[in-house]
Parts: sequence; C-alpha cells; structure tokens
Amino acid sequence: MTVAATPELAQTPIGQIAVDLPGATAVFRRLKIDFCCGGQISLQQAVAEKGLELQAVVDELAALKLPANAPAFDSPSAMIDHIISRYHDVHRAQLPELIRMAHRVEAVHKAKPDVPAGLGAALEAMHNELVGHMQKEELVLFPSLKNGGNPYIAQPIAMMRHEHTDHGAALDHIVELTHDMTPPADACNTWRALYAGLNQLRDDLISHIHLENNILFPIFENAAAQSAGGCGSSGCGCG
Repeated sequence: MTVAATPELAQTPIGQIAVDLPGATAVFRRLKIDFCCGGQISLQQAVAEKGLELQAVVDELAALKLPANAPAFDSPSAMIDHIISRYHDVHRAQLPELIRMAHRVEAVHKAKPDVPAGLGAALEAMHNELVGHMQKEELVLFPSLKNGGNPYIAQPIAMMRHEHTDHGAALDHIVELTHDMTPPADACNTWRALYAGLNQLRDDLISHIHLENNILFPIFENAAAQSAGGCGSSGCGCG
C-alpha cells in the first residue's frame, strides 16, 4: 500500500497520516514535525511552519509502504494494555536513571560550556508530571474506556490531550538544554549514555502520545459525538 501524491494529502491532518501510514512517523521525526500533540493541523500547514518544500515531503510520504509488522490491536482494551506495558512502565523505569545521570554530568562537568545546566531539574519536573498523568489514566480514564466509555468521556480525554501538550513542551525544553541531545566530542561515557537514553525517551514519549491522541482517543470521542448528536431515548419522533 502506498499513499498517492495528491493535493488531498497536503490537506490531510498529519496525525491522520501518521495513523494511516506508520512509516510516516520516521519522516516526521526527522523533519521535527510534531504529529502527536500537533496532529490536527494539515500537512501543508506543518510543512510551511518548518519552511520545508511541500512537494518534496509529499513525494517522500508517497514512496512509503505500510510495514508488515505494523502494530494491530483486537480491541481498545488490548491497545490500553499495550500502552501501559510498553510506555507507562517503561517511562517509570527510564526517568529515575536519567535523572541520576543528569545530576552526575552537571556536577562533574559544570565548568564545561556544553554542560546541560538545569537538565536534572527539568527531568525531575517531567517525571513528576508524567507519573501523575499516567496514574490518572490508569486509575480513572482507562478503566472507563475499557468499559466502553460514556457520553461525557470527551472531557477527561481533552484534559489528557492538554497534558500531552505540556509533556511535549517539556520535551522541547530538554532538547534545547542538550543541543538536540547531541553530546560534545569529548563527552564521557556517562554523558553519552545520558543522551542516548534521552533520545530513547523522546522516541518512546512521541510514540506513546501519538498512539493515544491519534488512535485510541478518537474512537471514544467520535462515539460520544455521535451519541450527543442523536435523539437518544427521548421519543422525539424525528426521522
């Protein structure tokens, strides 16, 4: 399966392209196009904001093929279980060690111009916000979604989307502090391991938010919107 290089592709939301064509996520990441928190804007707008050539990006996307091993889920419940085991549990394991290494690098190399001053504190803040966010999902939102959702589910989902945007902003700050997570030529092994871990955290967090924002949440938002737009059981007799 390939994506046709048509004018319609330029007007397609980048989050939808990422869903329909998983290979597109690698392109978007390389071009630093935010397809998770900013997935509602069109490809044309996203490319324009980055100062890129639209046709070149469209052509690259059109050449992609769906990978044979693209993740597939039998149900929203299976997707939620995957999110918890693949992303929530991994973030909980990732961040404490990254925080430890960040404070170590800042202390040992504080005299060097490339030291990521403030990185440890930034990671601690991200850790606290992310842990609280994941707990709300696991204790409140996800159980509701596993039970089929409800007509009012769009409100807590909107709150989670807002917090995802905050996580994206925190990640942007970390990218800035670390010069795009690129260690200096004379970096020690701890410094290099820290930035390698941060790159993995970035990939995981982007994939995590993408899966929720662009695949899981719309299932229930669309169902709630259809429910609100119908006549329900009021017996109004229209139709």
